[in-house]
Amino acid sequence: MRQFTAVVNPTAGGSSGTAALLPLSRLLREAGARLDTLYSRSLDHARELARQAGAQGHVVLAVGGDGMAGCIGGALSGTDTVFGLVPAGRGNDFARALGLPADAPRLAEVLLRGEVRAVDTIEVESAVHAGISVLGSVYAGVDAVANRHANTSRLLRGAASYYAGGLRAVMAWRPASYRITIDKVVHERRGYTVVAANSGFYGFGRQIAPGARLDDGVLDVVVIQDAPKRLFFTMMNELKTGAHVARPQVEILRGKEIRIEADRPLPYGADGEVDAVLPVTARVQPGALHILCGKTVLPRQ
Repeated sequence: MRQFTAVVNPTAGGSSGTAALLPLSRLLREAGARLDTLYSRSLDHARELARQAGAQGHVVLAVGGDGMAGCIGGALSGTDTVFGLVPAGRGNDFARALGLPADAPRLAEVLLRGEVRAVDTIEVESAVHAGISVLGSVYAGVDAVANRHANTSRLLRGAASYYAGGLRAVMAWRPASYRITIDKVVHERRGYTVVAANSGFYGFGRQIAPGARLDDGVLDVVVIQDAPKRLFFTMMNELKTGAHVARPQVEILRGKEIRIEADRPLPYGADGEVDAVLPVTARVQPGALHILCGKTVLPRQ
């Protein structure tokens, strides 16, 4: 029977994390599993707790949203530790890509008897961040500005904070000139954003890269090029289904190492948490994380 250590960050929606963990912990213990719960003081402390539990042979559970998942999953990238996820955040986009259920009984079944699969992670390198790993995506441009607004919103929560943040970011946006180097090939584009995606989802369920897979050894690079703002708002709605990829303003490239630069100090983000300024390099790390999941990621259509 598996031994679990759950790491909860009380400063990042701790009440929702505790609420999600309580019924799950009862089910795990009733099934005969052992569960320790640790509360972190910060994301750096969460990484430290995760590594210590992993060194003891425990399955490490990240309790929270995409930031917590990326923090702990990134810390365990490149190790033999098995990683599990208890979705308890606003977006839960990485959990969505894994097909994890939201209800405690089915999630307990995944954690107790689910398949351990090797999935890719992303190494992030910039002037501020050297060699950290994240799970979902690295994005630079208007979406990073929108995410910053959403994270600092005191009045709105959940999807509303993302929509309000997106509206605020787009209305103030002026097109940026990007230099995107993919496996040493340079692409120069002008527009709204560049996303290096390991997971297809970001920003509260938006399918930014519908063809992305977590285990294919490459990143999908989505470039949303210059367009009238009214059209960009239309594309924002199309992100719900992934229909935006059919538009000529959307280009999808693929590669293993992506460097993103711009003509001004644009912000970039990763897994909803990393907040810094370009340039940034994202490198895929094939099969670097061993994770409990609920379904096999579907191949590209």
